[in-house]
Amino acid sequence: MNLLDPLYGVFLLTLVGIYWYYGRFRPAVKLDFSQAGSGSQLSDDRPSESTQDLRLWILCFASLIFYSLLQIEYIPFLLFMTFLNFQLGKIMEVRSRGSFQPQYSRLSNQEWEQMQQVWNNRATQLLIFGVGLNVILLLGFKYLPFLLDTIAIVLNFPVASQSADWIGDRLIAPLGISFFTFECIAYLIDIYRGAPATKSFLKFASYKLFFPKLISGPITRFHQFINQFREIKYPSPEQFSEGAWLIAQGAIKKALIADRLGIFVDLCFGSLERAGSGDLWLAVLTYGLQLYFDFSGYVDIARGSAMFLGFNLPQNFDFPYFTTSIASFWRRWHITLGDWLRNYLYFPLGGSRKSLKRTCLNLFIIMLIAGIWHGAAWGFIVWGCLHGLALMIHRLVESYSKNNPDLKAWWQTIPGTIFAWFSTQLFVFLAWIFFRLPNVQDAFFVFSHFFGYVGDIQFTTKVYSDVLGMGRSDLILLLTALLSGMGIAYFIQRGLKLQLNWNLKLILVPVCLFSVWILAPEGGLRYIYFDF
Repeated sequence: MNLLDPLYGVFLLTLVGIYWYYGRFRPAVKLDFSQAGSGSQLSDDRPSESTQDLRLWILCFASLIFYSLLQIEYIPFLLFMTFLNFQLGKIMEVRSRGSFQPQYSRLSNQEWEQMQQVWNNRATQLLIFGVGLNVILLLGFKYLPFLLDTIAIVLNFPVASQSADWIGDRLIAPLGISFFTFECIAYLIDIYRGAPATKSFLKFASYKLFFPKLISGPITRFHQFINQFREIKYPSPEQFSEGAWLIAQGAIKKALIADRLGIFVDLCFGSLERAGSGDLWLAVLTYGLQLYFDFSGYVDIARGSAMFLGFNLPQNFDFPYFTTSIASFWRRWHITLGDWLRNYLYFPLGGSRKSLKRTCLNLFIIMLIAGIWHGAAWGFIVWGCLHGLALMIHRLVESYSKNNPDLKAWWQTIPGTIFAWFSTQLFVFLAWIFFRLPNVQDAFFVFSHFFGYVGDIQFTTKVYSDVLGMGRSDLILLLTALLSGMGIAYFIQRGLKLQLNWNLKLILVPVCLFSVWILAPEGGLRYIYFDF
């Protein structure tokens, strides 16, 4: 079930009706002690425990239905991994804090410290086991054929290549396995750091299986999610209009922009030998825009759907193509992944608290892992290494600029800002080539044909005239208009700090959805991040 499928609209609206009707507030009664002896009663507007549980059951059941329509065969696996991580969290909390016994009160300070050390060691062992198990399962589903192919090439071991082909033909990774695994790891590490483990499997399952974020995020922490549920209230008109606006906005991004751009991208990158240099440059620019609108469109729909159910999922994009440094880009592109990498990898490795050399190494390591996380191919590894190197260079330049007042001042000038923006975005878009073409031979073919290569005339006619119905110059004007529109939106929202009011958003929602219904390309394209 695609998020742009009318079936999803029926599913969401049906769920919203059931969720708020059968899980409606049943006010609990409490005494008002401010009026002594009056015995007056006041209603508590918080939902009762039974109402909360009913809502959680509804969410779990709906999420399982949603995933069943995509990959029903992996439902038992998701439930098993959810239960396993839930149990590990409970055991880890007990092992890290110990269960107080009366005899512990007679322990000396030294003996008490020894007991604490024992508990901490047990918790560490459980954390290593839990994280290791999640990583192994992720590697098994997504990277085993790639690892076997690599072994076959390096060691000249053809049996490994045959095994990789056999496994690759029969094993399909569960949708959302990367996001699912990262959330599980984050939960276990949070418990290890002192956050309370939930005693309710229903709460944990509702969080893990929550359908808007299950397939492609945004990556959400358990305690942030469940804390919202405790104070959940029926959406106000403003919240409802914001949720509907996000869904409409996401539909426009995906169906009318990303999928249209994707047609040209697929034609060019699917026939590299026939595309000319100009076509390849346009394809690189177009793919960078397609990827942004495709993924941010999904997240908008996911966040809007969650708002109808009373939840606020974290924002995942904040105009990343208007950043002037690679570090700033990663603070505004796939924000929840960047937060995860910082909190659970970069800071434990030492962050920037140690030497400059160690800081650069830490940056390289986390981006290498980010590349591996995205897919089992050398192209993703190269992409991660390139971003790691870019972050290292940025940190070195930043460090040098602090000791050079003239250079530091130049970066604040208009020419310095323009140069910083252009160089950052040029690097980002060129690096996307390895993301779109994870076969490094294809990626290097693109780089080698960027200049002076004349494309096939028949290919040009087919792409521009027959499929797109426009010339190359028309496509350039269209992309320029799209970039200009993004710039205007950036200026209005971040420069002028202006937003549409909720009444206007509510009026525009049916206009946007009707436009998608009429103008969207037939069939549509698969969400790009469904593969990650």
